[in-house]
This record gives sequence, C-alpha cells and structure tokens, in this order.
Amino acid sequence: MSYAGLEPVMRLAESCDLFGIVAERLHVPTHRGSNAAGKVATIVAGMMTGADSIDDLDAVRHGGMPALFGGVYAPSTLGEFLRTFTHGHARQLQAVSREFLVQLARRTPLLPGAGAVTFIDVDSLLRRVYGKKKQGVGFGHAKVGGYKVLLRGYNPLVATISTPDAAPVIAATQLRAGNAGSARGAASLVAEAIATTKAVLAAQPQAVTGEVVVRADSAFYSRKVVAACRRADVRFSITIRVDKKVRTTIEGIPADAWVEIEYPHPVWDDEQRRFVSRAQIAEITYTAFEGTPDEVTARLIVRRIPDLNKTEVGAQGELFTLWRYHAAFTNSAFVLVQAEQQHRGHAVIEQVFAELIDGPLAHLPSGIFNANNAWLTCIAIAHNLTRAAATLAGRRYALARPATIRRHLINLAGRIARHARGVTIHLPQHWPWQHSWQRLFTAAHAPPA
Repeated sequence: MSYAGLEPVMRLAESCDLFGIVAERLHVPTHRGSNAAGKVATIVAGMMTGADSIDDLDAVRHGGMPALFGGVYAPSTLGEFLRTFTHGHARQLQAVSREFLVQLARRTPLLPGAGAVTFIDVDSLLRRVYGKKKQGVGFGHAKVGGYKVLLRGYNPLVATISTPDAAPVIAATQLRAGNAGSARGAASLVAEAIATTKAVLAAQPQAVTGEVVVRADSAFYSRKVVAACRRADVRFSITIRVDKKVRTTIEGIPADAWVEIEYPHPVWDDEQRRFVSRAQIAEITYTAFEGTPDEVTARLIVRRIPDLNKTEVGAQGELFTLWRYHAAFTNSAFVLVQAEQQHRGHAVIEQVFAELIDGPLAHLPSGIFNANNAWLTCIAIAHNLTRAAATLAGRRYALARPATIRRHLINLAGRIARHARGVTIHLPQHWPWQHSWQRLFTAAHAPPA
C-alpha cells in the first residue's frame, strides 16, 4: 500500500467522532445518501493523499487498503452522493466541519499561543474553471502577475483561525458564484467563524480567553461585518479605502506623530513595482458609518510609504516627496506598532489559499453547484485533520506545508502482513521521518483524555 500514514490519521478522525458527527447532522435522502459518514470519510481520506478530483478518490481502494479500512466507496458512488446535495445539505455538512474542528481542538494542541491573541482572517478567491456548463460559474476579477483580469470561475469565501504560534485552520467556508462580490454573505460567515473560534478556544486542553481579532481587507469593510464583530464582543481590524473623508482625517495627523518602522522582510508593492522595507505609521480617532444605527468610533491606523513615481515642486522650487497611504480601521487593544504589524499578518490567509490550490482545491470537479460546495467543505475537514495530525507528529510539522506533511507522514509505502492477531504494517527501514510518524501513531492510538 502507498498510503500507510492514513491509518493513524483516520484513527485520529475516528477518535474525534467524525463518523458520529456526520451521522447525527447530515441527512441526505434516497439510497445515494445512505451511510453518509463512510462516504464523507472516504472523500476526506482521498483528499489527504492528494486527490483533487472525484476520480482520484480511488486512491484509497488500491492494494492492501481494504485490509485496513472498511466501508470505502468507489468514486462513482461518491460522485452520486455529492450530486444529491442541496443547499440545505451543504449547510449541514458545514455544521459537521465546525463541530469536528472543535473535537480536534479538544484532542490535539491545535492553537498554541491562543492565550494572548487569536486571529480570524476572512477572504475570498476566484477559482478558475473551464467548463461553461458548470452551475454558478461567472466572470470575476482576479489578479494575475500583478494585473487585474476577468476569469470564469467560482468565488469561495473562507474564514481561518490562527495564532502567532500556530498554522491556520479553516473555521468556515461558503462557495459562491464567480461574479459574486467579495463581501456577499461575509457578515453571516464572520458570525459563524467567531462562534466556532470561541468553541474551539473553550475546547483546548487548557481553555483560553485571550483577545480575538477579526482581520479582513477593504472589500469586507461594511456596516454588517463590523456590527457582527461588535455583537460577538471581539476586536476587528479591517483595511479601509482612502476616500475623501479618510484622507481629510489623515491630514489631521500631526507631523511628529509618525513613527518609523522597518519590515523584517521586504514587501513587494505592485503599484510601484519594487520592494518596500521602510515605512511610517501613525494613528488617529475615526468615526465610521456616521448617521446610521451602526455608527462606531475607533482607531484609524495609517501606514505611509514614499511614492517614488510622484513628486511635488514647492513655491521655492524644493522637491517634496508625496506619500501613498494605507489605512486600517480597528478597535484593537494593542499598541500602535503591534496593532499595525498584526494587521499586516492578515496575508497569512493567502498562504492557506496556496496550500489548498496545491491540493484538493486544484479543481472544483462537479458540474453541480451544491456538489462543489460540499467538496469545498470536505476540503476544510481534510485541511483541519491534516493540521491536527501534524501537531501530534512534533513541532517540526506543526507549521509545515500540507504537501510536506503528505510527503513525510501520509504517502508512506508499507507492506501488510496478516496473522491470527490481526494485521501488521511493515514500514521502510532507515526512514528519516520514522520518529515523527511514530509519535503521531502513538498519540492517535492513545485513549482520549
């Protein structure tokens, strides 16, 4: 068999009651929805081996896999199962994903460092597809090579949970049509992600009550999103467009209030086509959504960098530098430099997108919209299970890319030997990652605390 590492990983899923949660919450009608738990588990297991299409899920049926796993289904059966989904069934599966994440947090050290601060990052991406007959596809804006282009595809909306010491896990997902605006449905997704985050923090081996900060870019700056954060009593840090009102507010910042900062790593600026390593930051009070029931006053954190493409000549002929401004609206309790640095950390969700595209999100394989929505939710379950298993394998893998985790711990060749006492898997000798795999195996087979 080529995927011996699935044994401890699926054992971990079983100990976190994935099968029971699916059986309790997901009810798909007709014979196509029978034994939904086994079918969801088969899809998740296939994704963890690197499958990115329905046909690729056949990887979990090869060789000696049936000797280790029971109730494994054929890709044709799984395709029929996914195509039976309605929007309500997709929502049921999303509830399964959230509850399973809570159980993983109870079983593994999924979010170290949450006692200080936990971040919820919300963003969307355009996933290009080529089938014109796929339900829900549409032309949406995407950036390729620094240029904005129109591509046909779907527009998944994703919320992740992370800490400064932990890799992100996925709290909530929602698939949308390709031409959907970035903020469509964002407020409800943020509310779900916040509720899930609080349940995850309460389920940690030692429950924590640190600050929770919702981060997003300017596409999600809206009354509903900010109101959702305030209702849940969490902090927010959202990029805001520099319009006329914001620019007038920035002009009121005293000249001596600007603080020089230096980036640990240069940041690429698409507009100036150069790396930026130094900037200045300042803050000022700002009132958003004036005259509405959701009016809120908080901090406006402004970062400025010199615009090398523009200069201004004064009355005496002096050459003045013009600045480019980036602003974030936040009620963060942290000091200026720390709050600004934390806001820039929102870019971590782009790494999550890259990891998912390198795996099962390479395709949204079905022609049915709700089937693809269910596929996206299964991707979240597989991603979270991969992250949880990696934390049990050791610190080295807690922050590793899922592709590395698959290569070192899951896609492992083994030889099955049957005997009177059961089954034994013989693994390679002189294998460089054997101690990490043995830690995972031991922890996955240990009874829950």
